[in-house]
Amino acid sequence: MVVFDSIYVHPLPSNHRFPMEKYDLLPRQLIYEGTIKESDIIRPSAIETSNVERVHCSNYLGNLKSLQITPKAQRKTGFVHSQKLIERELTIMEGTRMAAEIATKTNIAFNIAGGTHHAFHDRGEGFCLLNDQVIASKWLLHENMVSSILIIDLDVHQGNGTAALCENETEIFTFSMHGKNNYPLKKEKSNLDIELEDKTNDKIYLYQLESQLENIGNKIEPDFIFYQCGVDILESDKLGRLGISRQGCKIRDQLVFEFSKQLNVPIVCTMGGGYSEDIKNIVEAHSNTFREGLNMRY
Repeated sequence: MVVFDSIYVHPLPSNHRFPMEKYDLLPRQLIYEGTIKESDIIRPSAIETSNVERVHCSNYLGNLKSLQITPKAQRKTGFVHSQKLIERELTIMEGTRMAAEIATKTNIAFNIAGGTHHAFHDRGEGFCLLNDQVIASKWLLHENMVSSILIIDLDVHQGNGTAALCENETEIFTFSMHGKNNYPLKKEKSNLDIELEDKTNDKIYLYQLESQLENIGNKIEPDFIFYQCGVDILESDKLGRLGISRQGCKIRDQLVFEFSKQLNVPIVCTMGGGYSEDIKNIVEAHSNTFREGLNMRY
């Protein structure tokens, strides 16, 4: 088992309210409770440019690296760009790519960061500059390690960048289950989109998820799964607008891991969003993903 930790560099102003400290607290909690060991954590370096350019415009990538993105475009990403921020993003990309490589041998791997599903071919949005799951997917396909990939995106926000990037990719099936009235205002078209009303509860959510996973399993035979497991679906989330309990979030993870095990295919988890007021809710919900995944796949 290998757990990947994309090196944590705080990318936001000190007065920013989003709980970015979860990226530091989550591995500490997992080590403290014995779910993982310090030796399980690999800290990647920056990803190779060629792997990014299979997905993103070379001019855009060059402007990112040279800090030439316009102030207006920076505001759309939600970040003030800096060298450390760009280094962090390139490291996250490599973390997910490495996780995919290792998961082909170990069945499961995690990126403690990642899930940057709002990044498009030539621009970033919504705290995402580059799209790690699509970059890793294209790398797997380029290396002929797999021939069919399923992206399961259960973050509360639609993976609009992922949907757009994979629109014409017959080898990648995108499934997003997200808040109907949440960001982004303009949704893209995934292969399968399930929109949820505000205050959707555990019963409705889990029924929908189980039904859709069964439908997907009857339609395609993926060789590999990427799982965007944001915990911003929680009722306690400041931005989520859904009504899912922590237990419901845990069962969500169980359903996905059971699905991957039934198919006998590797799975990579990226943490995605989580913005509850109490950081304990975020860390515990993310920790459940690790616990359930490791219990199920090993």
